[in-house]
Amino acid sequence: MTFYSFFAAEGFGLNLNLFETNILNLAVVIFGLYKFLPNFLGGMLERRRKAILVDLEDAEERLATATTSLAKAQKDLAAAEDKAMQIRKDCKARAEAIRLESEKRTVEEMARIKQGAASDLDAEAARVSAQLRREAARLAIEKALATLPGKLDKKTKDKLVSQSIKNMGAV
Repeated sequence: MTFYSFFAAEGFGLNLNLFETNILNLAVVIFGLYKFLPNFLGGMLERRRKAILVDLEDAEERLATATTSLAKAQKDLAAAEDKAMQIRKDCKARAEAIRLESEKRTVEEMARIKQGAASDLDAEAARVSAQLRREAARLAIEKALATLPGKLDKKTKDKLVSQSIKNMGAV
């Protein structure tokens, strides 16, 4: 039994035969990778690194632009909110002024209507009073004329009728 087979029989073995283990092939491949791969991979990695840096710079520029736009939009929003608040205040003040003006006009109109009604009432009362006075005077004259014919002579009658006519025209 050889040294090589002893280890192989146990399930674990160490093969020291260079041609069977392909150690020379592996050494050539590793040397080739060591010699040529850094230039090939390095160039690829350098190009990739530059592309990533360009993308990062672009992203930073877009971020700066977006931040500036956001700040401007927030400033515009604050200005719009202030303007909306001012418009709301102005509208409330205008509505209050309109309400007060409307109340004032209503009160004035009610006073004018009341004054018109009072003057209409006074005019009607004066008309009725004048009519009642005329009617009372007419009745008094008729009564006096009915009772006086037997008590007065013709001259006194004419004088009384003339005076009564003058008094009726004055009333």
